Amino acid sequence: PDLGDPPPVPLHTLPYSAAHSSLAMNALGRAMSAYPRLRHRTPNVREHLLTLSTAEAVDFVTAGAPALRSAGITVLLPRAWTRLAPSLTLEVDSPAASSAVTSGAVGMDQLLSYRWRLALGDVTVSSAEMAALAKAKAPLVRLRGEWVQVDPTVLGRAARYLAAQSRTADSTLGQLLAAVSGADSPPVPVAAVRATGWIGELLDGELQVSSVGPPEGLCAELRPYQQRGLDWLAFMSRLGLGVVLADDMGLGKTVQVLALQVHEKAREPTLVVCPMSVVGNWQREVEQFAPQLQVLVHHGADRGRGEALSTAISSADLVITTYRLLARDRAELTAHHWDRVVLDEAQHVKNPATAHARAARSLSARHRLALTGTPVENRLEDLRSVLDFVNPGMLGSAQGFRARFAVPIEREHDTSAVTRLRTATAPFVLRRLKTDPSVITDLPSKLEMTVRANLTAEQAALYRAVVDDMLAKIAESRGMHRKALVLSALTRLKQVCNHPAHFLADGSAVLRRGVHRSGKLELVQDILHSALGDGGKVLMFTQFRQFGELVAPWIAEEFDVDVPFLHGGVSKGRRDRSEERRVGKECRSR
Repeated sequence: PDLGDPPPVPLHTLPYSAAHSSLAMNALGRAMSAYPRLRHRTPNVREHLLTLSTAEAVDFVTAGAPALRSAGITVLLPRAWTRLAPSLTLEVDSPAASSAVTSGAVGMDQLLSYRWRLALGDVTVSSAEMAALAKAKAPLVRLRGEWVQVDPTVLGRAARYLAAQSRTADSTLGQLLAAVSGADSPPVPVAAVRATGWIGELLDGELQVSSVGPPEGLCAELRPYQQRGLDWLAFMSRLGLGVVLADDMGLGKTVQVLALQVHEKAREPTLVVCPMSVVGNWQREVEQFAPQLQVLVHHGADRGRGEALSTAISSADLVITTYRLLARDRAELTAHHWDRVVLDEAQHVKNPATAHARAARSLSARHRLALTGTPVENRLEDLRSVLDFVNPGMLGSAQGFRARFAVPIEREHDTSAVTRLRTATAPFVLRRLKTDPSVITDLPSKLEMTVRANLTAEQAALYRAVVDDMLAKIAESRGMHRKALVLSALTRLKQVCNHPAHFLADGSAVLRRGVHRSGKLELVQDILHSALGDGGKVLMFTQFRQFGELVAPWIAEEFDVDVPFLHGGVSKGRRDRSEERRVGKECRSR
């Protein structure tokens, strides 16, 4: 009808007439033709009404009304008729952070008072209303004066879940986080987590972290962002919450941990687990920044065992070992209770099924800390594994996490899942990048310059030969074999660009008749002349061990300097001796 037409009125409110009755019966006939399910009901011939059951009414709204409109019949539905999906809200009570720390009522294992609330749309349902809705088992229910459409099966599951929760004693923070994000999470979405006290501050990112100041006895001046990192670590340690320090490589994660150790002066030792390649680095940084800490390196064939190991551990402040030895000596290392366990390069436990990951999770400690410079957001399942070490069980099982977060986020780009995961994990991860405004101003200036080297004639000929060979082979290949040929060719081209002797692997000389065979090495020689002539130091990187073994002896002879070459095959003893020679030379030069 046009906007100027009078509004429709119920037929039974008008005086009875044959004309009205004829129009009504004709309209009902058209409706029954368009929507045959109406034929199962006998109309009230006086008032021309059809009375439908609840199930029939729901079907009429979802299927009948569109069919009638398609037949040209106007359908008016109640304005309040709406379909509402159930959701849950978790309400948690906890004391303020300051009083909680003083009383010790903090940590993943502390009991918390909590309540689950069921909501339909924006309406929070009382216990009595929820019981009545569940008992009705109907898809159409009347809630506070309005008819709403619900899924009785989903509503029943939610009601049973809340009934079970009401019979459960108070849970810990770890259990609640696992309930929200794990495999055994509620049967309907958790719309919000509302918390008071320190839990609320933690989840909202509003914890007031007080500064502990520079620790007395630390032989280092912390940069402002490092002091903020120490403050955060110390506060979370007092709360008993495991954390991940995921600062960019080079921002000083080790010195922040040592500052924490010096600040706390714990009676029980801390266990540091790291790759073998950085054991020596931990030793040296302790000697440099915290020489008062007693260090025990549990490594090597002559490492302590049994009672001798227990005695050595009891007199140490810091015990350093490797991931390999943690798995091998698991029984002895897990027999001790540590004040703190630190996993350096924590991406080594990204696969929870490995022996060293299982051993790390089995360690007993007051506090757990993971260090990684690898972006934790790269793979969500790696993040789950690291967080499962620092706060066991907080994200549920690996299978449940994959179903609830990894797949929805990485494949389906589910923003709701991103929000839920960030809410659960953000309080426990501190990540700063070198490019962050709050960090970059604390760092010394850095000058980057790209210099290009030209290929020699020999390199150019080899380069052309590799390309021609690749093109000929990929023309006759398909699929993965074709991709493998391209990747192989790229590796060989890098070797050509390094040096012909690297590519040919024929043991030939670096120079030929005193002339460089590699444009790259000729450029390196010029840079070294300038840097060493000014008394500077040079650090060179290569992804090829063979190239390093080719170049290092030549540089040592050319410039009459000692050239240590470190790679994965160098033993810890050789690494330490190399570092001792370097430090000794620096001290003599001063």
